[in-house]
Amino acid sequence: MNKINYPFSKEQLLPQEERLELNQIKKEFIIGVPKEDENNEKRICLTPDSVSYLTSNDFRIFIESGAGLGSNFSDLEYSEAGAKIVNSKEEVYKCSLILKIAPLTDLEINLIKPNSILISALELKKQSSPYITKLINKKITCVAFEFIEEDDGYFPVSDQLGDITGQAAVLISSELMSNVNTNGKGLFLGNISGVPPTEIVIIGSDKIAEAAALTATRLGASVKVFSNSIFKLNKIQKLIGNPIYSSTIQKKQLLKALMRCDVAIGTITSSTSSESVISEDMVLKMKKGAIIIDVSIDTGGTFQTSELTSHDKSTFVKHDVIHYCVPNIPSRYSRTSSLCLSNVITPYLVKSVKFGSFENFIRNNNSFKKGVYLYNGLSTKMVLSQILDIKYNDINNIL
Repeated sequence: MNKINYPFSKEQLLPQEERLELNQIKKEFIIGVPKEDENNEKRICLTPDSVSYLTSNDFRIFIESGAGLGSNFSDLEYSEAGAKIVNSKEEVYKCSLILKIAPLTDLEINLIKPNSILISALELKKQSSPYITKLINKKITCVAFEFIEEDDGYFPVSDQLGDITGQAAVLISSELMSNVNTNGKGLFLGNISGVPPTEIVIIGSDKIAEAAALTATRLGASVKVFSNSIFKLNKIQKLIGNPIYSSTIQKKQLLKALMRCDVAIGTITSSTSSESVISEDMVLKMKKGAIIIDVSIDTGGTFQTSELTSHDKSTFVKHDVIHYCVPNIPSRYSRTSSLCLSNVITPYLVKSVKFGSFENFIRNNNSFKKGVYLYNGLSTKMVLSQILDIKYNDINNIL
């Protein structure tokens, strides 16, 4: 019997590695990390350890010189981790994927390439229609940290930073009560045998309020929490493990608590812009030397007497009450906050590699998809479209 000659060898018929696709992946995943220009913003989205991990997974990373200094990460550390250090924002914004903390400035919007991907905070209540319009005109795909949501309802970035903010609010109030602060009453935040405990009132029941209540309770303070969400009040009770005073926001009960407290922490804003949750008349009735920590100051504030302050000049006294109204408290602890952000974002970036492009990753990852508010210049968040009066597009219909 004659032997049949095949046009292909046995080796040629075996499945072959598709190298072209790998090369495409390496070209697409180029990240730019600019230095933050916003006052008091010292954080960075990626730590040197994360950069090392990403560069070993086919990423190229360009970092603006000095971007990590505010979090005590040097250019040398990033360089040794595999990043390329560049000296200008123009070079960073040549990258197809931009990773930063604060929303883009006007200068940065001009620098970013059309059809780029931006991952940053949105801070929706601060944004204007012209700002969003500029992003739309450049057909930018934007992912907001605060919108990223896991399937179980966990917001990894917001909740992590909320933990820092809530715990910090209690620690800051402890410092302000001490004699180190000129206006401090010399009180110790805690529970010392034979000494009445510090009294803390928390208005709100979000992640920040939850962290503040837990921290204050563990330090031995007497804590009262006010919120109109019975579900969240119950959640805080279960988290703490011991019964604490909790109530819906009823003016008479809230005023009585404010008049007796040493510290009041506000995490919510009024549903109407014309009034505050805590009026000036209520603040007038608080004890001399009492402390207000208004962590919601950047979205309108909980207290009518609140005024925006900064990390450099963090407090003022009004009606004999010390006010701390600094937005962006996590930036006060920039290295810890940067570690938190990096820990959340890095795994998402690594997962994106196997999908060949970031667009494909968004298409196949529900958590990150929820974070998208603009896709190629189209609004994909109903709340954004309603506030700015622009057309809403269901992201599932345009991917």
